[in-house]
Amino acid sequence: MAGGQCDMMAGMQGQGMSHRGMGKMDPAKMQARMEQRQAALKAQLKLTPAQEPAWTAFAASHKPPAGMLGKQAAMPDLAKLTTPERIDKMKELRAQRMGEMTATMDQRAEATKAFYAVLTPEQQKVFDAQSM
Repeated sequence: MAGGQCDMMAGMQGQGMSHRGMGKMDPAKMQARMEQRQAALKAQLKLTPAQEPAWTAFAASHKPPAGMLGKQAAMPDLAKLTTPERIDKMKELRAQRMGEMTATMDQRAEATKAFYAVLTPEQQKVFDAQSM
């Protein structure tokens, strides 16, 4: 993965963790941080008008998938299940989430490669220099 993508992904993921321990994710703060990182990267790249469509697709691919925050509320009432049923249900839900996460990360990777391909060699160096 390109450094810029990793940096942006780091800004979007793991926000619930802090150096002080586990904390509750604040979607508004996560969104604001992601937008700040995107704006800084875009400014550093000095994109041409011809590169804007690729940037738009790249930036859109790094937004959190729609509906992710409401998924926990839609989870079945696990308290009504027996322990073996609960274990099986959690295993099923975990497998589903992992599949969704893999698909999202694959889509982000492809969008990053497509964006990277339209950058000039100088812009690619700027993109590559983004910390992970």
